Amino acid sequence: MKHKESIRVFSNPFLEATTHVHPIVPLVLWGPVASYLIYSALVHDRLSLSTLLLLCVAGLFVWTLTEYVLHRWIFHFHAQSKLGKRFVYLFHGLHHDDPNDSTRLVMPPAPAILIMSLLYSVFSFFCPAPYFHGFMAFFIIGYLCYDYIHYATHHFRMTSKLAKYVKRHHLKHHFRTPNARYGVSTPLWDIVFGTMDPPQLS
Repeated sequence: MKHKESIRVFSNPFLEATTHVHPIVPLVLWGPVASYLIYSALVHDRLSLSTLLLLCVAGLFVWTLTEYVLHRWIFHFHAQSKLGKRFVYLFHGLHHDDPNDSTRLVMPPAPAILIMSLLYSVFSFFCPAPYFHGFMAFFIIGYLCYDYIHYATHHFRMTSKLAKYVKRHHLKHHFRTPNARYGVSTPLWDIVFGTMDPPQLS
């Protein structure tokens, strides 16, 4: 599925191949994990369906904030060192240089596993044990929704008013305001943090 006009970032063929991802990969990788966590929440933690529904809302909500934070402060980090700039470019700058490369629209497994493992450890400190599996299941589902919404905004024709709005919101980030509109799956946190428009120069 390799995009013939992809920007090459590694001279090593193996490393270069790891930067190209088929869009089904996140679902294959994270779908079973989320399914197991839901099973564990229902069978081992013995949560009721109503509790699981509340955890669904919480997990999806926290994902939207996490998505915004990662996009705004990590993926658009203004690095000063050569290594830092390379890191930011590989994680996100590359996507801005070639936003329609279909092989680089979902997160590659290696950085996705790294980020999710770190977040898993952080959330385990704050979420009580009986609810943790259910919360993480829907947090991961939120991530999957983000990945496929992002893919769709670049490669699918949107028909509903909501989908068209989400598409316009993200494409404006790419082509008009790269230092604003960081939300991909929702503009909620751009509204909350005042980043619907770029900061005014004084």
